Amino acid sequence: MRLATQVSRRLLRRLMRDDPPSVPPSGRWSAAVNVWSMWSWWSTGRRAEWLRLCGVDVGPGALVQPCHIGSPLVRIGPWAYIGFGCVLEGRAAITLGSNVALGDQVMVVTSTHEHSNPRLRAGPATGHPVTIGDGAWLGSRVMVLPGVHVGEGCVIAAGAVVIRDCAPHGLYAGVPARRVRDLPTDDTPPS
Repeated sequence: MRLATQVSRRLLRRLMRDDPPSVPPSGRWSAAVNVWSMWSWWSTGRRAEWLRLCGVDVGPGALVQPCHIGSPLVRIGPWAYIGFGCVLEGRAAITLGSNVALGDQVMVVTSTHEHSNPRLRAGPATGHPVTIGDGAWLGSRVMVLPGVHVGEGCVIAAGAVVIRDCAPHGLYAGVPARRVRDLPTDDTPPS
């Protein structure tokens, strides 16, 4: 085992002493994951290794740029790419499938508030899981709201706000995002 990994584990154990990951996570967990993983001199592979040490499920070959991971409920699939400045909020589970690509500054939000009380519209927080299917690509500054499932092979255009489920193999754009066209479903290149 490399010395850097041994030091990282010792440091992490010290930080997390008597502080198991919770939802929402503690300030120590958040500092360990989000402050230290923002160091730009870390390679994307090294950052993924650090996230694994912190309890985030990161698949093999995943490339993670400096971003915000909100809780250990985030699962990043194999060969996924997370762009600069992404926010994966994580009050509820966030699952990114294999080969998912998130452009810069994508936000995936799982929390919302109860709003039935007229005196307190931002009531108690609730979480709804988000799933992004295998091979999907979300362009820069896409926002995915709580409870949404983005189907496999979808492309979500830059700046779109996804408020409802997206069927597989479609191009979605706009605010709110709507299906613009179908995408090919086989591996043959267009002629």
